[in-house]
Amino acid sequence: MDYLPIFVDLRDRLVVVIGGGIVGERKIEHLLKARARIRVVSPELTPELAAHRDAGRLDHLPLLFSPEQLDGAQLVVAATDEEAVNEAVSQAARARGIWVNVVDDAKRSVFIFPAIVDRSPLIIAIGTAGSSPTLARRVRTQIESLLPERLGELASYASRWRGPVKAVLPALPERLRFWDHFFNGPVAAQLLTGNAAGADVSMQQGLDAARAASGVQQGEVYLIGAGPGDPDLLTIRAQQLLQQADVVLYDRLVSEVILGRARRDAEKINVGKVPGQHDVPQARINELLLHHAQRGLRVARLKGGDPFVFGRGGEELGVLRAAGIPTVVVPGITAGLGAAASSGIPLTHRGVSQTVTFVTATGKQGSQLNWAGLAYPNQTVVFYMSAAQIDFIVERLQAHGLADTHPAALVERATWPDQRVLTTTLGALAALARAAELKSPTLLIVGEVTALAVLQSTVNEGEA
Repeated sequence: MDYLPIFVDLRDRLVVVIGGGIVGERKIEHLLKARARIRVVSPELTPELAAHRDAGRLDHLPLLFSPEQLDGAQLVVAATDEEAVNEAVSQAARARGIWVNVVDDAKRSVFIFPAIVDRSPLIIAIGTAGSSPTLARRVRTQIESLLPERLGELASYASRWRGPVKAVLPALPERLRFWDHFFNGPVAAQLLTGNAAGADVSMQQGLDAARAASGVQQGEVYLIGAGPGDPDLLTIRAQQLLQQADVVLYDRLVSEVILGRARRDAEKINVGKVPGQHDVPQARINELLLHHAQRGLRVARLKGGDPFVFGRGGEELGVLRAAGIPTVVVPGITAGLGAAASSGIPLTHRGVSQTVTFVTATGKQGSQLNWAGLAYPNQTVVFYMSAAQIDFIVERLQAHGLADTHPAALVERATWPDQRVLTTTLGALAALARAAELKSPTLLIVGEVTALAVLQSTVNEGEA
């Protein structure tokens, strides 16, 4: 992070702007909204800035720049089209210990202006460390289209009720639960449609109900699929529940970026397993789920892929149901689907493959699989957790009649930026896997459809 995003109180504080053109005008509009005391240094002003001057909203020095004009300022903005002047302003401000922004010149700046979404008192600032203001503006436009115009009124309303809510619900977990319901419930809906009177009635009813339930709040668990790796594949529902959870139990394949989308003050517990090593036994994970939920907390069980596809989600759901713990299952994009899509392999394809099978060959279950069925040619088979099982899988498929020339593909770290796709044949598969030094997670896809893998992301057997 090259810049720390902060919000600064500029009310009645002096900000000096060097430059009275269109660029300076845009910055001054923001400064006026922040109720700063503004001094503009420029021989000329735009008509809009001249109107602000005449209305007494800013002071104007019709002069060329000189360093003493910065004395007493809290911030300085250089908004001229002359590089020498901007350099002089930057040096003079730094010499005085004043934070300076040179518009569109990050190297000469101590701070930069973000793109702003204004739903006061809710303010959202978007920055790119000065690398692409156009991108920041595009993101701002996208966010503005998602946020209701009255969202700021919702924030102000919540502020007025913070004291009464804290008095009724002094325990933080109960208070957080109340506010989560507030922003997703009838009070927010009424405020966003302008029904303030109805919102007051609903708010008081909700607070009375929370008071009655205080101290006996039951916990709940969210079994959440985090997808194959790319954080953009996390569902909206998953992100919403991560923001509500008091405790997050996560697997080793859950990326730091996805984990960062949990509530900042949530307790985060790593319960991941490494193939061949069971650092946290499943029984212990079950105990943790029950322990935290029975304390009245909201627990997110965050799993790579989908919790019900080789994720032991069914086992955990059974334990929770037996204990009477309310549980929400949030599906995720399973690794097989993510790997196929990101590498351009259609799992089914007309005239090539009419069926697809997801399977794991790990542990004792591998020897019990219907290998004759898996070796049937006109289908696609996706082997999960296969990096350490390649030799065994190849031997079993060959033993049941699948030809050495049958196509196959290995997809390492599917949907991640460093994803690798290795296309080959069954006969060359084991040697290719050893030469490639595959890392977990790796999926093996066996079938004619692998010949359709996107060439740009493919390494063939001659390149490994």
